[in-house]
Formats: sequence, C-alpha cells, structure tokens
Amino acid sequence: MQGPVVYGIENCDQVRKARSWLRAHSIEARFHDFRRDGLTAAMLERWLAHLPWDALLNRRGQAWRKLDPQRRAQVVDKASAVEAMLADPTLVKRPVIEAGDRLLVGFSESTYRTAFPTEAP
Repeated sequence: MQGPVVYGIENCDQVRKARSWLRAHSIEARFHDFRRDGLTAAMLERWLAHLPWDALLNRRGQAWRKLDPQRRAQVVDKASAVEAMLADPTLVKRPVIEAGDRLLVGFSESTYRTAFPTEAP
C-alpha cells in the first residue's frame, strides 16, 4: 500500500504538526505543497466526495479574513467554494491527508492515532 499524501503549505503550523506526528510514528508520507505543486479541480472533487464543502473551506484562516467581504458573501455553495479555493488554495483547511480510502482534514492527534495505528515503540 502506498503511504499517505499530505496536502498543504510548507509554513502552516497545522501541516508542520501533522508531518512531524507522521515522522515520529515512522509513517512515510509524500508532501504536496499547494503553492509549489498546485491545486486542481479534480483534487477538490475527490475530497468533496468524502466531506461537505464547508468542512474543507477554512473560514478561520488569514486568507479568508483578507478576502473582500463581498467576495466572502459570494461563497455560498459547493461551486462557489471550489471556485474560491482554486483561486486561492490557502483557503483550503489544512492539512488534507489522503490515506487509501480515508480523508483527514486538519490536525488531531487522537484522529491520527486511530487512522494510523502503529506498534508501541
């Protein structure tokens, strides 16, 4: 089985925590940086097959707060959220981790322990 893929941006604290946790538990993961490697509509559609658009859109982040209020008000459904996230990938809640048929969004140590059971060291 191929290892998980961590999607996010290099300087995001939550992404750093997730990558550090995976390394500490000897889980090899490939990192996909939205800024360097891009974000595609196909990725978003794949993720949105697992969760609602408003769970993937980061309304707490700096990128959302910097958006013009009129633009924020236009994000009301899946199509408008996808459009906004494609225009600015930093609007995606991070990290997004694809691991087989599982999709994890955000960093939660307890969720990671459940998703990636490992032998005790």
